[in-house]
Amino acid sequence: MVATRGRTFPPESLFLISAVAQYTGATIAVRLFDRVDPATVAWFRVIGATLALVIGARVFHQRSTRPWTAPEIRAAALLGVATALMNLFFFLAIARLPLGKGVTIEFLGPIAVAAAQTRSRRNGGALLLAVSGVALLSGLELDGDRVGIAFILIASALWAVYIVIASKVAKLDRGLDGLGVGLAFGAVAIAPFGIGHASTVFRAPGVLALCLLVGVFSNAIGYGIDQYVLRKMSMRRFSVMLALLPVVALVMGALFLGQRPEMFDLVGVALVL
Repeated sequence: MVATRGRTFPPESLFLISAVAQYTGATIAVRLFDRVDPATVAWFRVIGATLALVIGARVFHQRSTRPWTAPEIRAAALLGVATALMNLFFFLAIARLPLGKGVTIEFLGPIAVAAAQTRSRRNGGALLLAVSGVALLSGLELDGDRVGIAFILIASALWAVYIVIASKVAKLDRGLDGLGVGLAFGAVAIAPFGIGHASTVFRAPGVLALCLLVGVFSNAIGYGIDQYVLRKMSMRRFSVMLALLPVVALVMGALFLGQRPEMFDLVGVALVL
């Protein structure tokens, strides 16, 4: 579906759709944390995305008919495991930190990828500003929840890994199947973290539906768009364009979670952007 409809949209406009979808899912997830362990929500997020992508690949004829090679399966599996672990640590973090602030700190990962791809004084100065903003946000949180900061920094590193691997998988041109196969491996990888509280979800059909919906919004739509966009632009440009995400997360957190940013938060976000 993304590949078919996406041809009529410039990649930049698809970023906004992806950002809104990802943090719509995150907003739903935060509201679930009072009833379900964050690690369990993360596990069902990956499961929901896998199901949506596998079904979507067949409904929208986005399956690749050629046989999978061993290197392709390894690349997809690596993407899926990195993505699932990123989702896990991200949810563990935003269970403790405000959504917008957490995403801004997590943005260190894309910043690192963009910086590694381009070397100049101008980019060095931009990197210094961004790191200053993240340091400001992190410093404000250190007196509150060091565990939350640790989790979001791990998610940040995994976000960088995700960008690098996702760019390679996108070039395989496997359509929705490539991401779906990868996330199936990811679901298996984080099952030990999420399966312990799964009975709570299975006993409540409404909660189960919401957990799976998180995966549809955040992974199937959000990362599905990423796969399309990464075929159209460089990894560096993609990393820079991701600067839109902290802004969307801040707005979503303020509008739907009551997480009003303070002045220092806005300064930190402004420095990153």
